[in-house]
Amino acid sequence: MKRLQTETKLPKFRSIPVQVYLFPEHTRSPYFRWAKNILFPEHVRSLLEISCFVISTFRSIPVHGLPLFIFRSISVHSHVQSYLCGFIIYQQNKGNMAGKPASMSRIKQVLQLSENGVSNRQIAKDLDINKETVNNYVRFFGNDPLSLKEVLKMEDPELEARFRAGNPAYTDYRHQTFLDELPGFKTSLRHKHVTRFLVWQDYISKHPDGYRKSQFFHHLKQQLEASTPTTVLSDTYVPGEKLYVDFAGDTLEYVNTETGEIIKVQVFVACLPYTDYAFALCIPSQRVEDFLYAISKCMEAIGGVPKILVTDNLKSAVIKADRYEPKLNKALEDMGNHYRFVTIPCRPYSPTHKALVENQVKIIYIRVYAKLRNTTFYSLEDLNEAVSQKMLEHNQTRMQQRPYSREEQFFAVEKNTLSPLPEQLYEMKLTCDLQVRNDGFVYLARDKHYYSVPFVHIGKCSHVIYTRTLVKVFVNNELVATHERRLGFGHTHKKEHLASNSNAILSRSPEYYQEKADRHSTVFKQLVVDMFLDLEQRQIPPEFKYKTCDYMLSIGRKTPIADFEQACRIAIQNRSYSGKFLQNVISNLSVVKSQSESENRINPEPTNHENMRGNSYYE
Repeated sequence: MKRLQTETKLPKFRSIPVQVYLFPEHTRSPYFRWAKNILFPEHVRSLLEISCFVISTFRSIPVHGLPLFIFRSISVHSHVQSYLCGFIIYQQNKGNMAGKPASMSRIKQVLQLSENGVSNRQIAKDLDINKETVNNYVRFFGNDPLSLKEVLKMEDPELEARFRAGNPAYTDYRHQTFLDELPGFKTSLRHKHVTRFLVWQDYISKHPDGYRKSQFFHHLKQQLEASTPTTVLSDTYVPGEKLYVDFAGDTLEYVNTETGEIIKVQVFVACLPYTDYAFALCIPSQRVEDFLYAISKCMEAIGGVPKILVTDNLKSAVIKADRYEPKLNKALEDMGNHYRFVTIPCRPYSPTHKALVENQVKIIYIRVYAKLRNTTFYSLEDLNEAVSQKMLEHNQTRMQQRPYSREEQFFAVEKNTLSPLPEQLYEMKLTCDLQVRNDGFVYLARDKHYYSVPFVHIGKCSHVIYTRTLVKVFVNNELVATHERRLGFGHTHKKEHLASNSNAILSRSPEYYQEKADRHSTVFKQLVVDMFLDLEQRQIPPEFKYKTCDYMLSIGRKTPIADFEQACRIAIQNRSYSGKFLQNVISNLSVVKSQSESENRINPEPTNHENMRGNSYYE
């Protein structure tokens, strides 16, 4: 630095360095390197900044300067800062990555300047591009049959494909070998537990000079994706044309308040593809009647009927799946005839045919399942009410990349395109023939439930028609019983269907015995009331004295009313509520009464004494 300061008054020069090493290349130190982050241009660096003795020599005209440097120079009258010009340019161009390809717009500028007669060196200087790169572009354009006007009209991707076409993989001999083996790769990947790595190991053992693992995976992925193209149908949907339906894979649950059992329910999901308007409902199962009930509720919720119903290949919808002509469930066909829609199941193993409803299931997991995870429900109705509220929030949420919600678009565009609902909602009917059992019930095996029939029809054959909500029993083409349908094991009966003895057993209660005692005697009723009151105070179930009441009623029917009432009074006074006690009291009263009658009885005097000898006989 001191050396530079002492020569500030001398004229300085901008020089072009020509570096010549003093020693041949094979004698240089392996540690030779240029220092980084230098302050001065290369031609004025100190010899002390390198790790071996090197002299930088310049092709030059003799000039005034440092003794160790020789320059071919152009006189530049400036201050010492002129030596820093190279460093400033270096800092300005520091961000340009070496080897980064030029943009197509820059190439068009190169061609236009070349066409206007500007030299390649000047183009490189003006556009800040390497001169050799400019030479290559100009040379390539000179060999191209297209004119400059045609080239300038081309889009950037087309021009890039022309100037930088690259080396396609199919020119490599290994690619043809790979394509020949591709069918075998696909067959192997269909086997269970076979991975791409195992396939590559087999390939490389057979072709040691073949693709390495990364290239093999790359080409295999491209071929597999190209063999299974997909079609996006987002712009082909017609308002009010289709309704996609499906069941969520995960279930929801509620607690049975009577048994405490956790009941899992299926979640039915549907959506209209044009507006993505969604509907969800919890139902007990995926059986036909529940499935059709969910569809009817969905159409009732959206306020109309679409032209096409797209379902999965579940048994409730499709009896036999087929790629071209699937066999539909007759109940679903009947429902379609009632609502005037047709059913088109998606192809087997192809859920992408109803991708929107599959996506709705994923969204419902987040916006319904997750938000209800900490809530406990105690009935299916409460659960459906909560799900309905969350679905309303979901439909009213603004969609991403769209300035409106599903509900807004549905009511604005699709609601009026739906067909009107029929006046009477559809309810599927199922039939079966059952024999009335000796206990007066028919057993519906589908529900594992018993339903009562009037006892006069015991042993007869009945025809049962049942829907999702009702069970009707016909005997001799006459409706004899109607019940609300119930699922799960149990008995459903009506009092008028049972025989008198069965009703008597089922209708027993404290009130029942009090009423019967009142018909017999007021005192007897008081005894029965006191007896059940005593049981209540002792916290004993009233059924404990039902047989005692039956015994007392039997005693009352066999005993004179006066003696029975007197015995009841004695039992009330002694607070003894036992049939044996009452029987003993009545027996004792009978003995006392017979004794008193014998004491008060006068012996009759005979009127005929012929059988008597008299006093004279013994004289």
